[in-house]
Amino acid sequence: MRKLPTVLVTTLISIVDMATITILFCHGNKFKHHLQQGLHHFSFQRSVFDLFVFGFLRFCLTMGLSLSVFRYSYDSIYRIRKIKTVIFIASLATSIYTIIKLLIRSEVPGTLTDKWFWLIFSWTHISCLWMSLHCLFLSKIYINIEVNNTSINKEDGDEVEREPLIGSSDEQSDQSPKTTAKVTIFRLFSHSKPDIPFIIMGFIFLTISSTGQIFIPYYTGEVVDSIVIEKSQKKFTQSIIIMAVISVISSITAGCRGWCFSLAMARLGIRVRNRLFGSVIEQEIGFFDKVKTGDITSRLTSDTTVMTDTVTLNMNIFTRNLILSVGIIVFMFKLSWRLSLLTLIAFPIVLGVSKVYGEYYRDLASKVQDALAAANNVAEEALSAIRTVRSFANEDGEKDRYRTSLDKAYKINVKQANVYAGYVWCTQLFELGLTVAVLYYGGHLVLTKTLSGGNLVSFILYQMQLGNCIDEIGEVFTGLMQAAGASEKVFEYIDREPVVKNTVKDIIDTESVIGQSEDESDKISGLIEFKNVTFAYPSRPDTNVLKNVSFTVQPGEVVALVGPSGGGKSSCINLLEHYYEPITGQILLDQKPVQEYDHKFLHNKISLVGQEPVLYARSIKDNIGYGLSSDITIETVQHAAGMANAHAFIMEMEKQYETEAGEKGQQLSGGQKQRIAIARALIRKPVVLLLDEATSALDSESEHLVQQAIYQNLKGRSVIIIAHRLSTVEKADRIIVIDKGCVIEEGTHSELLRNNGKYASLVQRQLLQTEEEVEERVISHDNDRLGVGIAKRDIGLHFRSTCLITSSSWH
Repeated sequence: MRKLPTVLVTTLISIVDMATITILFCHGNKFKHHLQQGLHHFSFQRSVFDLFVFGFLRFCLTMGLSLSVFRYSYDSIYRIRKIKTVIFIASLATSIYTIIKLLIRSEVPGTLTDKWFWLIFSWTHISCLWMSLHCLFLSKIYINIEVNNTSINKEDGDEVEREPLIGSSDEQSDQSPKTTAKVTIFRLFSHSKPDIPFIIMGFIFLTISSTGQIFIPYYTGEVVDSIVIEKSQKKFTQSIIIMAVISVISSITAGCRGWCFSLAMARLGIRVRNRLFGSVIEQEIGFFDKVKTGDITSRLTSDTTVMTDTVTLNMNIFTRNLILSVGIIVFMFKLSWRLSLLTLIAFPIVLGVSKVYGEYYRDLASKVQDALAAANNVAEEALSAIRTVRSFANEDGEKDRYRTSLDKAYKINVKQANVYAGYVWCTQLFELGLTVAVLYYGGHLVLTKTLSGGNLVSFILYQMQLGNCIDEIGEVFTGLMQAAGASEKVFEYIDREPVVKNTVKDIIDTESVIGQSEDESDKISGLIEFKNVTFAYPSRPDTNVLKNVSFTVQPGEVVALVGPSGGGKSSCINLLEHYYEPITGQILLDQKPVQEYDHKFLHNKISLVGQEPVLYARSIKDNIGYGLSSDITIETVQHAAGMANAHAFIMEMEKQYETEAGEKGQQLSGGQKQRIAIARALIRKPVVLLLDEATSALDSESEHLVQQAIYQNLKGRSVIIIAHRLSTVEKADRIIVIDKGCVIEEGTHSELLRNNGKYASLVQRQLLQTEEEVEERVISHDNDRLGVGIAKRDIGLHFRSTCLITSSSWH
């Protein structure tokens, strides 16, 4: 809000408030006479001088606040924000004082017919509301302070933010400062729109059931009057029958109400989980680099449960108690307006306590969910790597880690329990005091013949019922705050837009690609180009893993990427798969950026076989056909397995292609998993095949089978191989050496050996490892110095001849 208009408006209203309260106090004339009467002959029951004094103090306070804001903007608004709760309490206390004055004044006959009293009584309540709003408006003023050509913008609850000073302060004040988006209850309810038919039916049954419950205390009082006072059998029987009918109808409709809301709650839970999982699964890979799996799992399980169950359940409870409260208040005023006013004093106090408690409880609930998410992450990490835990005998260590994580959640739970205990103490003590006050005042009314005994019994029953309603409404507010705290991360994930978008810019019918022949679906040739690519991972934005990298892979060409570990080879694969986007440069496929291809089409044309392929806890057939249509034929799967040299060992298994692979493929050996992964890649008939250390972790026999499966299926495909072993690299058409994020060499195997550069040193290092093994064997068999010298000479000849043979065989 802007300062000057707000201050002017609030000042004007304060003057109107003072003028009105003065006119009402002196009845429009003789102000001095009424003032003297109030000072010298003040009577709490008859005089309204105290209300005039409250009005004058209110005027001084509001005018003082407005003038201080006008004179000292920043300091005054800061103080107002600190004391606004005190002002709200003062306004509430004034209203309660006025109601108590009305009740005591009603004891004097004829005093309630004074119209001036009713006018000043009503205006006092209006003015108390205005004082709270006056404080709120002033606290919401934007402050613009110029400091060293910068503007400091502050609003309620915000930290100071410096922005470049552009234009006038009025222009600055229109710019909203950055605030943290808070989940609102309305956002929770908005997800229930598809369930409106069930909710409407539930509300209908709820209204019938609650309305029936409202009449039970009333007819209870009628029964008491018919027995004690009137001694009428007919009225007694009639009241009992009516109560029985109402009870039966209320019970039936209550059951129907529960069915409707339970069904709505289940549907809401499924919907929110689907939306959350759908949003998370669409996020870029960088998101999963930073967010732990256990955290996401916790949001999908505990947070969504708290969120959906609490919202629907509390909506049911709140509506039922709201209807009951309205009906009860109507009957209470019908029975005794005096006792009703005394009872309703409790409402603002309970709501105020619930508000303060609910906000603090929401923060604690959010912290509990975060702590449980951390504990779930520890458990998920340990259980997913149980073989590693067992091999290092670290079960006790993992239990300690999990126990420590749970202890953090427990400490926050202790705070929650303490706060809840304090809340219960306050509400219970207040309700007890209110009950004693109602009994005392109600007994006084019965003794003075103002209220009958049966009506007092009915009123007390209504008051007890209203107290339960207030308790449940307070718990509903707390529950909704807990749901809001739990749903903050849920909505944050649902609303999150992926940084790397899979937007369809190249219109291709991806659904028709799978299952077509190679000629029909071959819409790309496989030309790959990296042009001046610089890249850093989102989790490490200050470290460039690729620096101005450029190379080309021609259609049908086999290119090997070699170099020391951490040089950036796998990062090239990640960029080509469009897991990430480069900082600068482009990755082109058939002269078109990879981000312009449809996500599904791109990954049907590009297949990846990694060093540790992930298999799912499904059958081998489902793993090979993963991501394809469910009606894929077994013949297609078998053909792909045959190309991958996997068909033979699959057929030797008891259930063959229906054999379960186990979690992450743990029921299979490393070589078997690799061949199934190759079959999974080949079944898509890719134009580009990416092999990222596909054989590095295998024994010689498994490596031979996997390499045979790879190289017999390379024809007509553009292939990028990442490998360290010479036997894998030397067969490539071209070798690109990448070190420290830069391309330092490029050529064939023989060309790079003749250059005697980084690649030659890598090859020499592999061969020297073999030399050392041979030397150790020679020494163990013959300690003769001559024999050792001959062996070393033979090894040197072996290295040189290997290079020459490799070079000549390549040509």
